[in-house]
Amino acid sequence: MNLTSPKVVRDLLERYGLRADKRFGQNFLVEKGYLTKIVEAAGFTPGETVYEVGPGLGTLTRALAEAGAKVVAIEMDRRLEAVYTETLARLPVQIIWEDALAFDWASVPPQSLFAGNLPYNIATPLITLLLRSGRFRRMVVLVQKEVALRMTAQPGTPEYGLLSLRVQYHAQARRIVDLPPGAFFPPPRVTSSVVCLNPNTKPDHPALFRLIEAAFAQRRKTLLNALKAGGYDPEKALRALQFLNLSPKVRGEALSLQQFEQLLVRIS
Repeated sequence: MNLTSPKVVRDLLERYGLRADKRFGQNFLVEKGYLTKIVEAAGFTPGETVYEVGPGLGTLTRALAEAGAKVVAIEMDRRLEAVYTETLARLPVQIIWEDALAFDWASVPPQSLFAGNLPYNIATPLITLLLRSGRFRRMVVLVQKEVALRMTAQPGTPEYGLLSLRVQYHAQARRIVDLPPGAFFPPPRVTSSVVCLNPNTKPDHPALFRLIEAAFAQRRKTLLNALKAGGYDPEKALRALQFLNLSPKVRGEALSLQQFEQLLVRIS
């Protein structure tokens, strides 16, 4: 079954009385070349398990399984249950019917792999959960280009923020390729991107990200005022900025991850 054919996808949806559901951010990838790039980037050996979220009709799921992976796919749209008896028949695929944001990612074996065309409406919180779990050695995600730019942004750029720092703290990330709307059925209104992340083994750092969240809670404020609003001692914060040779008028988006780490030491 060629799930990268718009006609096949359209016929499949009609046959099962389905349509792409905006609540689940469903846009089905129908360009084989991009699908191949995702499978190759996942970097698994035959027989390895790859975790996936939002398998949709099973396009990426099927491609991963046919390339030799065992796939554990997490899906919450029960309308697709009957579809999988056709699109994923006789393939080494396990479907877990659950909300990916509620799934216990800590239960996943260490050094696991992840690949997914993420539902646009949960991409940012899901990526954060996956990184914080510390369970993956490689993650390949298909997301809106806007999200991809935020994931890979550097200090001082408009896209730089909490997600950028979360990704930088936990992983090395690179944008592999951009996908036009026409690569999907139905076509979304935005360009998408494939991002490959190679997570490190750093444990989560709640105190650091509480500080970073406060810094970006109100982007128009100076860092000093943002930290004050976030419950930090303004005098300590001012002394910390002075110690780091930073202006009292500096904003959070100007600081690198290392500077936030240094700031935390001085402000604690």
